[in-house]
Amino acid sequence: MTITVVLGLAAAALLGVGFVAQQHAAYTEPLGEMLRLRLLLDLIHKPLWLGGLGAMIAGQVLGALALHRTDVARVEPLLATNLIFALAMAAAVYRERLGRWEWLGAVLVSGGVAAFLLSGEPHSGGPPVSASVVWVAMLVTLLTAAGLVVVAVRVTLPIKAMLLAAAAGILYGIQDVLTRDSLVRMGRTGHGPAWLLTTWQPYTLIMVAVVGLLLSQSAFDAAPLRVSLPAATAAEPIIGIVLGVAILGERLRVDPPALAGEVAGLIALVTGIVILGRSPFLAKSEQGASRRPERRQK
Repeated sequence: MTITVVLGLAAAALLGVGFVAQQHAAYTEPLGEMLRLRLLLDLIHKPLWLGGLGAMIAGQVLGALALHRTDVARVEPLLATNLIFALAMAAAVYRERLGRWEWLGAVLVSGGVAAFLLSGEPHSGGPPVSASVVWVAMLVTLLTAAGLVVVAVRVTLPIKAMLLAAAAGILYGIQDVLTRDSLVRMGRTGHGPAWLLTTWQPYTLIMVAVVGLLLSQSAFDAAPLRVSLPAATAAEPIIGIVLGVAILGERLRVDPPALAGEVAGLIALVTGIVILGRSPFLAKSEQGASRRPERRQK
């Protein structure tokens, strides 16, 4: 378990660094490129964004290693601490100390993770889930993300950023579950990685990852990190845990004391993410970025 915690926290650190670099680069792009592949094609030419993408990929690899060792419900809360590392990086870059609200957010996020893990004791061992349940759960989750995108098209920039980030977080949660599912299936069959090419999970995972990346970069393009990142960070662990239970047959303790601890942990986690997301350090990621003339709020 100790190794899993180290892998999860290391993954979160790399994700936080990657998000800060990506947002700093994406925020300079024209608003007209949001939700278009052209946005990604333009960002590919920016070394800062590529560095952020590399950190993000490295974080996802470490996250996959953690998922290979244990259940999604154990790993997701650890990955949610990426916002703490993003905050610390921003504070280091701008050479300013964290205030009491930042410390409160950090305590709530860390305490929420600990409370959820200790109360829920997530573990495998549930009965096999039928294919129909898997498809229904996936369809409902994807439709929820699509609905957020549809609404985002018609609202103001700050709300647009939050909705797009939440949709990206949903897809990241799906990505985590598909990663765990692929690794579990490969372990059960005893086949090598090449066997995965004959299943649908890896192909779906790639499509979900690309769309999730486009949504997150569109959110970063629309608003500063303090507005765009918290929604994604909150949505990913919640969706990952729910789908882990619904699709992978993972189990949590359901007695009253455990449920109270789990709910309190998730509330603390989300509250801490919101507090950290409002930090002025994260807001400074937009300073120094020369916005193009095309950026206008209609």
